[in-house]
Amino acid sequence: MMGFLNCNFGRLLGVAVLMSGLCAAAQAATPAHRPGSGLAHRPASGLSGKKDPAHKDDPPISAPHAILIDAENGGVLFERDPDKLIYPASLAKLMTAEYVFHELTQGRIKLTDEYEVSENAWRKGGAPSRTSTMFAVLHSKISVDDLLHGMIIQSANDACIVLAEGLAGNEAAFGEKITKRAREIGLAKSTFANSNGLPNPGTQVTTRELAILARHIIVTYPKFYELFGQREFTWNKIRQYNRNPLLSMEIGADGLKTGFTNEAGYGLVGSAVQNGLRLIVAINGLKTAKDRAEEGKKLLDWGFKNFERRVLFAKGQTIGSAKVYGGADGHVDLVTDSEVTVMLPKSGGDRLVARILYTGPVPAPILQGAPIGMLKVWRNENVILQVPLKAAGSVTKGTLSQRAMDAVAELVIGLFRAGAQQL
Repeated sequence: MMGFLNCNFGRLLGVAVLMSGLCAAAQAATPAHRPGSGLAHRPASGLSGKKDPAHKDDPPISAPHAILIDAENGGVLFERDPDKLIYPASLAKLMTAEYVFHELTQGRIKLTDEYEVSENAWRKGGAPSRTSTMFAVLHSKISVDDLLHGMIIQSANDACIVLAEGLAGNEAAFGEKITKRAREIGLAKSTFANSNGLPNPGTQVTTRELAILARHIIVTYPKFYELFGQREFTWNKIRQYNRNPLLSMEIGADGLKTGFTNEAGYGLVGSAVQNGLRLIVAINGLKTAKDRAEEGKKLLDWGFKNFERRVLFAKGQTIGSAKVYGGADGHVDLVTDSEVTVMLPKSGGDRLVARILYTGPVPAPILQGAPIGMLKVWRNENVILQVPLKAAGSVTKGTLSQRAMDAVAELVIGLFRAGAQQL
C-alpha cells in the first residue's frame, strides 16, 4: 500500500510512505544497502577502490572512503563507498575504547585498577616497536585511567595491548570479545583480531561502521568522550600531543581519532559542533596526513554550510499503521519515541521517500510500546535515516469469528502470492 503525506518542505518533492511486509521490505532495499553474504575473504586496501560517481553538489574531497552523519539520529549527509571492508589502522582503538568504557559503566572494572606491562606489550607496542606508544616501562603497573589517556590521546599501542591482556588474557581473546561487542552495538561487518589496529587480516572495518561507533561513544559515554578532546598527556616524563588535527582548526571539533598504516593509508574519525548541531565525519585511504586533515575539515565545513534540520514527524505523531492478525482491531497505529528529524540541503530540490517496513500482519495480542518495525528514509538514492517504530496502543485478541476471518484472508492472500510467483 502506498500513500503520500502532505508535508510542507519547501522545494521537497514529496514523501512516500509504504507499509509493507517482509517481502516488500527486501524489494525496497537498494543493492548498496542489502545485507551482505558475509565478510570478504580479503579486505580491500584503504588506498584503492573505485569511487562512486560524483554529483555536482558533492563536497570537494578525494577520499575513496568517506561518510558524514548527523550525530543526533545517525542520518547520512554524504557517503562515498562507505561499506567496503578496509584496514582501520589506529581507528580500531575506538572499539577498544568502547569496550573499556562499557566495562567501567557496568562496574566490572574500575579506573583505579592496574594492569602490568608484559614483555609482549612492551616489545609490540612500546618503545622497541617504533610505533605510537606511551613509553610504558616493562613490568610496571598502570591504572586503567592512565592507559585510557595513553591510548586515546597518544594513540599508544602498548596501552592497548596492556588493556587487552588485562581484560582478556591475550590479544586474540580480546579481539573475540570486542568483535562480539561490536555486534551488540550494531556493527554488523567489522571484525577485530587485536586491540590497536596494527596490520592483521582479521582486523577490518567499514567506514560507515566507524561513524556508527563514534556516534555510539558520543551518545552513550559523554563523560568518557571528553578524553578525546584533551590536547596532551605526559607519561614516563614524556609529553605527547593529541594527533587529531581537527582540534586546532577552530571548527568546533572536540574529539575522536586518526590512524595510519601503509596498508590503510591515512584515516580520521572526527566530530564537531556548531550552533548546537553535531556532525561526525569518517574518512580513510588518503595519501598524506595533510590530505587527511584538509579533507576532514572540508567535509565538516560542507555539512555545516549546506544542511539544516527539518522535522518530519512530531513526537507522538501517528506515522502510519500496521495490519494486525487475529486482533480486535485490524490495524495498530505506529509512533516513535521522539521527534523525527532529518538534515536536508538548504538549496532544496532533493526528494525524500519514507517507507514503513515491518513483518506482517502482526499477530495479536499487541502491547502498547511493542516494537513493530522501522521507518526508513531515503534522500534521492541513499538511505539517510532509520528509526524504530512502536505500537501506539494495545490490541487485544479478537473474537473467534474475527480470528477465523483473518485466517481465511491470509490463506487467500497466500494462494494469490503463490500463483503470482509461478507466472
